[in-house]
Amino acid sequence: MLQLNKISTRYGPIEVLKDIDLEVKKGELVCLLGGNASGKTTTMKTIIGLVKPFKGEIEFDGNIITRWSPAQIVRAGISPVLEGRRIFPYLSVVDNLLMGAYTREDKEDIQKDLNQTFQLFPILLERKDQAGGTLSGGEQQMLAMARALLSRPKMLIMDEPSMGLSPLYVEKIFGIIQDLNRRGITILLVEQNANIALSIAHRGYVLQTGNIVLYGTAANLLNDPLMKKAYLGTLEINR
Repeated sequence: MLQLNKISTRYGPIEVLKDIDLEVKKGELVCLLGGNASGKTTTMKTIIGLVKPFKGEIEFDGNIITRWSPAQIVRAGISPVLEGRRIFPYLSVVDNLLMGAYTREDKEDIQKDLNQTFQLFPILLERKDQAGGTLSGGEQQMLAMARALLSRPKMLIMDEPSMGLSPLYVEKIFGIIQDLNRRGITILLVEQNANIALSIAHRGYVLQTGNIVLYGTAANLLNDPLMKKAYLGTLEINR
């Protein structure tokens, strides 16, 4: 469904991503791991069109989207859940959710999807009239995920969903991510928490200073003796 072919991205003269090859098949849950400044968020921004690569191609669902705008990419079926949640703090929970359906024209189905979303995230139904900014961090993360679902995406790309959450909410959020994947949504999970991400993923890639240094099935990565060192950025790996 998604394929990055030799993608290289820079900020000014600084090359951040270097010949990245990555693919996500339909129905998969794939995680992209790495430490701080490894290039994870830049990879996500490049996929959703916020940053343009200077080399390589991105293909999604049979289309080359490398030069598409973020709006075109969302309409094509990629819905991002950005780092830091990025909800609208002064809008109600319901209005935040409806913003996720902004590009849709099937008004009757939007209400059905809203009801289904409340079934998946019952706490949001309880808080539906509250301002988004009054929710806890974990509830805001659920709101950001639910808002993304209202666009009826073919793929979710999630950036650091565990950041800033208590261990209890991290467990809840990853349980929901796994459930969404089981329901047929393809997911690319950009995450720093390697153990929990690999525990629910099918496959994974490890970024180190803009390079993919390890990749494979989640089980193989969890058992790879070089995984921890590469993930922490303390070892250069050539394979």
